[in-house]
Amino acid sequence: MNLVHLLLGPARRHPGLPALAVGGRAVQTYRELASRAQALGSAMAARFGLAPGDRVAIAMKNCPEYWEVLFACWHAGLAAVPMNAKLHAREFEYIVGNAGAKLCFVTRDLEAALGFHSSVVPVSSPEYEKLKNAKGSGGEPYPARPEDVAWLFYTSGTTGVPKGAMLTHRNLLFATQDYFCDIDKLGPGDAIVHAAPQTHGSGLYGLPHFAAAGVNVVPESGGFDPEELFGLLDRWPHASLFAAPTMVVRLLASPAARRPQRFGTLSYGGAPMYVADSRRAIELFGGEHLYQLFGQGESPMTITGLSQDCHVRGESLESCGVARTGVEVRVFDAGDRELPPGEVGEVVTRSDCVMAGYWENPEASAKALRGGWLHTGDVGSIDARGFLTLRDRSKDMIISGGSNIYPREIEEVLLRHPAVAECSVVGRPHAEWGEEVVAFVVLELNQKASALELDALCLDNIARFKRPREYRFVESLPKNNYGKVLKTALRAALSGELPRRL
Repeated sequence: MNLVHLLLGPARRHPGLPALAVGGRAVQTYRELASRAQALGSAMAARFGLAPGDRVAIAMKNCPEYWEVLFACWHAGLAAVPMNAKLHAREFEYIVGNAGAKLCFVTRDLEAALGFHSSVVPVSSPEYEKLKNAKGSGGEPYPARPEDVAWLFYTSGTTGVPKGAMLTHRNLLFATQDYFCDIDKLGPGDAIVHAAPQTHGSGLYGLPHFAAAGVNVVPESGGFDPEELFGLLDRWPHASLFAAPTMVVRLLASPAARRPQRFGTLSYGGAPMYVADSRRAIELFGGEHLYQLFGQGESPMTITGLSQDCHVRGESLESCGVARTGVEVRVFDAGDRELPPGEVGEVVTRSDCVMAGYWENPEASAKALRGGWLHTGDVGSIDARGFLTLRDRSKDMIISGGSNIYPREIEEVLLRHPAVAECSVVGRPHAEWGEEVVAFVVLELNQKASALELDALCLDNIARFKRPREYRFVESLPKNNYGKVLKTALRAALSGELPRRL
């Protein structure tokens, strides 16, 4: 089934209902959005010579046009490559090149960052308006197979090189149906506010809202502003929201939160949540409105979940819940053998939500999907009742503000400085962001480098949110007998420090 039918079906049944809104005002009905997506899909395929299976890159901050482009891609049988708007220009270039994207759609603020590509269409341009209003365009959607790639999601690997997780029509349809099974029963007019990036988890939760003829709302600011968000709940009562735990903490701290709220479902995930913060959220928002999820780009948003009932009872808040409907979750030892309840090992999962593999990377695909299970790289344990508790993330990964940051990517940039002999990057606990990046740096003998120089080097090569918040210059790095840097020792040196707040 082609995912575009998640839009076309409701457009036939509820053509006049609002599909998209900006702030408090509806901007497109289902009839209008379906018509534009169909016209755009056909026109861009003809204009740029695209064939089914070709990739189209999307570099946009949250905006209504994102949905036009996404559904247009699927209508034409194309694979969308949504990219984090906060990425560095060099990161955009790598992803677009690796995916072989023949066309890029951008918001104006990101046009310069995609200037390396020969076919870039800003969504506010006359060319875009001409494409989506092309006469004679439309027609029947491409008859996509369940195994066709719908969304190529680039997620950093432990090597620091982004890998494209191939998410199929089957994968995303399964995730959409699981939303209805486990999280919420939606109906026409129910809203979701996209305060988190549509190119990631929030956008995936837009799909069930389209399927139910709901309203996808983009804040006027285009992002996350607690006061604005609480104001939108007055216009769109019982609206749902997907948020990283750091966003939930900021909601709790907002003066606007000190009054009764009208949330539908507040789903949170992407990083562990402190139990104390969970209890504060339950007290303020009500446990019946809270749902915690655990997933990753290779099994988007759909591995385990902690239900609203558990939040109401205050039960198992230290965990991330039980396996989602139709999902299997196990904990394996180093030999890929299942461990008994309570023992700690690697979390593995299998379901129709698990990716088909990594784009043009058979070696990484075979490693991640060996034995028919997705090996998440996360470490945890499952109790006798089936509740999963994450004990640690993958060995080196840092999670800051709900975003995954891989140290080697930063280390490779720092080592470009001629004065840097060695470096090692680890995460330090942070009360608001979960973790922040700290770089330990060893300089060449009789050489000098300042934190400002290293910061400038990072800003020239990687996204701002990945750069270290502190550079510690040390004489040497702790190593084992084989010469491997002991990151555990570096993290231990930081663990005694008090978590910082901004």
